[in-house]
Amino acid sequence: MSGTQRLAAEGPVYELTGDSALLERMLLIRRFEDAVQRLFQRGEVHGTTHLYSGQEAGAVGVCAALAPGDRAAGTYRGHGHALALGVDPQGLMDELLGRASGVCGGRAGSMNVVDLRHGLVGCFGIVGGSIAAATGVALGFQRRGLENVAVAFFGEGTSNQAYFAECLNFAQVLRLPVVFVCENNRYMEFTPIEDVTAGEIPARVEALGLWNRTVDGMDVQAVRAGASEAVAHARSGAGPAFLQTLTYRFVGHSRSDPGAYRKPGELDEMRRRDPLAVERARLIEDGAADEAELDGLEARVAAYIDEVAARALEAPFPDPEAEFQEYKG
Repeated sequence: MSGTQRLAAEGPVYELTGDSALLERMLLIRRFEDAVQRLFQRGEVHGTTHLYSGQEAGAVGVCAALAPGDRAAGTYRGHGHALALGVDPQGLMDELLGRASGVCGGRAGSMNVVDLRHGLVGCFGIVGGSIAAATGVALGFQRRGLENVAVAFFGEGTSNQAYFAECLNFAQVLRLPVVFVCENNRYMEFTPIEDVTAGEIPARVEALGLWNRTVDGMDVQAVRAGASEAVAHARSGAGPAFLQTLTYRFVGHSRSDPGAYRKPGELDEMRRRDPLAVERARLIEDGAADEAELDGLEARVAAYIDEVAARALEAPFPDPEAEFQEYKG
């Protein structure tokens, strides 16, 4: 794609550097979600919430492979996608609490956040909506001659939706620069995938001829490596790529789900593969950090998120009358 150019993009508000950057971003997401859960239980977050806890390696690993001007579309479990892209944690928390200082002025709530400055074209409550959005963005990139890539995050249940077959076929026919990231956490809301899905999801992708890989979604380094290959393939003009991350959510589907459908011992088994613990152990083993340094990092992130939550509770709500008068203005 010689002679092409890329869109500009604003950098992340919460900056990360150093060997522990990926761990820090995952910690940021985990502590953010912990705070959201506490605030929801207090009645401060209205509607419902779908937490990303346990799946942090997916969003962080994929977004680490992106370049300025690339775009991503998230799901209703999109807080992690937003934070991995560098969306301001304060603006995101304010948004979830319906405050005027939120990234969408307090109007998007938990499931429909948009922040184009940081590459987030939207989070979608409709299952499969992210696939259609990212495919459309990729078509726009191609027609404008831009060397950018669009990413769609979606769950394994989306593979049974029409969006999946239609958009993957469309993208492959036109060789669009899009990466489809299937976050397979084993459960379609409350239903095990094997109860309602025939065959393996990658086999459906292979039938269309897409480049595809499956990686350990509990290991951020494995995800980043796979995503780097997928993004490079899509950016080269060779067509779309498909990446399946085998992951797990540590919480219920949403606010009213205690997760009683899980197999006995399954949650405990997967917690031993906590992506935060996996990356922490790697950093220590490689000599990149020691226990004290990482304990300090965890404490700093936790304190920061506590401050974010406190400020969000003090932020003003939107004033519809004042905004209407300004609009008439």
